Amino acid sequence: MPSGFQHINVSELVKAKNLHGGKDEEYDCFVLDEDKICDELEDQMTEGGIIVDFHTCDFFPERWFDLVVVLRADNDVLYPRLEKRGYSEKKIQENVECEIMCVVAEDARQSYREEILWELSSNTVEELEDNVRKVTQQVKAWCGSA
Repeated sequence: MPSGFQHINVSELVKAKNLHGGKDEEYDCFVLDEDKICDELEDQMTEGGIIVDFHTCDFFPERWFDLVVVLRADNDVLYPRLEKRGYSEKKIQENVECEIMCVVAEDARQSYREEILWELSSNTVEELEDNVRKVTQQVKAWCGSA
């Protein structure tokens, strides 16, 4: 991660700060309280230098971001990835269907300006490393240390 930036994993923040309305037992996940999440992050996001890591983005204010990255995965990669995480069959199927229907990508397209939105393939370690390189180069260009 580039120097001076802070990484926030929103899923961990939701658990740690109780930013949810309870647990959805069927999907084994928390029911997000989007207002609480945004209230919790507002001051940090206003200061800048934050990398937000989450599986959706449409409820975050556009003003918070200079870059929105949507990572895409082929279903033959995504399915075993989610199995390894111990997801239930129902949760895996929902995630796969969302990827097929481009739900997160479409939400991002509707929520953020085209010029700040990147969709990157994330099927292999090589693609992951290339994605890190691309994002790091962009951040360095913004910071004037390319």
